[in-house]
Amino acid sequence: MTHEEIEKRVERAKTLFHEGFNCSQAVVASCADVVGLDEQVALRVSASFGGGIGRMRQTCGAFCGLSILEGMRSGSTEGQDVEKKKNNYANIQTYAKAFKEANGSLMCGELLGLVPKAEPNDPTPEKRTDSYYKKRPCDEMVACAVRLFLENKTM
Repeated sequence: MTHEEIEKRVERAKTLFHEGFNCSQAVVASCADVVGLDEQVALRVSASFGGGIGRMRQTCGAFCGLSILEGMRSGSTEGQDVEKKKNNYANIQTYAKAFKEANGSLMCGELLGLVPKAEPNDPTPEKRTDSYYKKRPCDEMVACAVRLFLENKTM
């Protein structure tokens, strides 16, 4: 895939995020066809991973989306296929290292600069406004995840 083709998908992912889809959905839907997923299925499969998984501010939704895509590309379909599992896990660990180096963390709450809370987070998504987008680095996390996936040389 050329640099221009990758950047076109990065822009698509950012557009999806700005249309109201969560980080995970933006990443997975922008690359759905690459892994043979219908875009509507991609949106549903990745829907629960936004906001750091269900808005709990855990693992970044963009990274979760990247993991879903890599599972589609290199995940095992045989329970005893240890070699394929090992390869997939190694790929995810490589992505995790690169994502952390680029962004400082894999954790949504840390990326957003939020203080951890003892009680569960409110599951209600914040209203998407200009100020919402200005205070969030999410579109850069989305861009990073898409680039990491598409620039992977194992394709």
